[in-house]
Amino acid sequence: MQIVKKIIPILLATVWISISEFVRNEFLVKQHWVAHYQQLGLQFPSSAVNGAVWGLWSLLFAVAIAILSKKFAFFQTAFLAWFVGFVLMWITIGNLGVLPYGILAYAIPLSLLESFVAVWIIKKMS
Repeated sequence: MQIVKKIIPILLATVWISISEFVRNEFLVKQHWVAHYQQLGLQFPSSAVNGAVWGLWSLLFAVAIAILSKKFAFFQTAFLAWFVGFVLMWITIGNLGVLPYGILAYAIPLSLLESFVAVWIIKKMS
């Protein structure tokens, strides 16, 4: 029973993160991704395998939030999770030249919201 109490919040946060990522990247900023990749002479990766990897990323992000939430207060957890989950990713893909910087106007506030809600789910359900 104790393991279920730990898994349910992580799974619910994973669902939230997955939905948030899908809506943001598929409906709000996909045209930025596709255009940027075309400028690089590449095709934007959107196969089922890519979706599965993002699902795994969502689960791992939720697990990281659950771990952080045991050690830190709500706002500390949310900002630390956001920094580790998003800022470091943007620095990495920016360094690789595949980050369309125009998405950050959408991605920053929406990823903060995503992180805060995921932390809220985990803290509230744990």
